[in-house]
Amino acid sequence: MATPKELFESRITPKTQNPEAVKKVNAVYRFDISGPTGGTWIVDLKEGTAGVRQADEPGQCTIAISDTDFVSMLEGKLNPQMAFMSGKLKVKGDMGLAMKLGQVLQG
Repeated sequence: MATPKELFESRITPKTQNPEAVKKVNAVYRFDISGPTGGTWIVDLKEGTAGVRQADEPGQCTIAISDTDFVSMLEGKLNPQMAFMSGKLKVKGDMGLAMKLGQVLQG
């Protein structure tokens, strides 16, 4: 099974290099991932600073999820809306930004 770190590097980092995605979203997200392969990652979709980094920084929208649920979500096995409704995925901050992020990650 992939780890969150591998998925951030292989799947999410390339999306932060897409100028259209950066222009569309223009926000910084913090992922607080619990579990043995968890950690804190920043997904930066702002012009000039875009990228993914493992850091303890604030984000405009914070997403809290377990490592296994995060991997399942990115592999398409866990629906993000269902995860949110069932409490597996918690969002703090701007809900509109969470919706934008979903569109970018799915795309």
